[in-house]
Amino acid sequence: MAITTNDLKNGMSLNLNEGLFQVVEFQHVKPGKGGAFVRTTLRNVRTGAQLDKTFRAGEKVEQAVIDKRDMQYLYRDGADYVFMDSETYEQRNVDPASLGSAADYLRESDSAVLQMYGDEIVGVDLPAAVELTVTETEPGVQGDRVSGARKPATLETGKVVQVPLFVNIGDTLRIDTRSGDYITRA
Repeated sequence: MAITTNDLKNGMSLNLNEGLFQVVEFQHVKPGKGGAFVRTTLRNVRTGAQLDKTFRAGEKVEQAVIDKRDMQYLYRDGADYVFMDSETYEQRNVDPASLGSAADYLRESDSAVLQMYGDEIVGVDLPAAVELTVTETEPGVQGDRVSGARKPATLETGKVVQVPLFVNIGDTLRIDTRSGDYITRA
């Protein structure tokens, strides 16, 4: 669907020659002399790279329709992740590369919102924090209470995070999905 650059809004997706982009920020500029233009900051949906691009005011661009589907992660099938659509109950095999870092936070039966452009998965929306169990870490030593000291811990999904010394195997931790950092014990 073609729209003009005057209709741009933050979060809108565009299909440009360079690829599929989401508008992070835009500014409509009307200088004293010369024509008006729209200065934008765009984020590549597939790679995450940012691009600054300037359009003439009223220039036509192609809007991309991103469909967000609520899916439940069922199990791994070889290298692929198998998801089930919560509305149609269709199962779909998803390549780990399509999920990106979201694969580090998915457990069986967890829900996620998959962003789809046609049949291609271009993004995954996860909750801001997830609770995962520690499967492997060094034991905390009595008397080793240095303020702010950290140690690596492996979570049930295989992700390794830095945690405080008092965390033990079997503890359930709350992990920030945006940064991958330890928040607190659950």
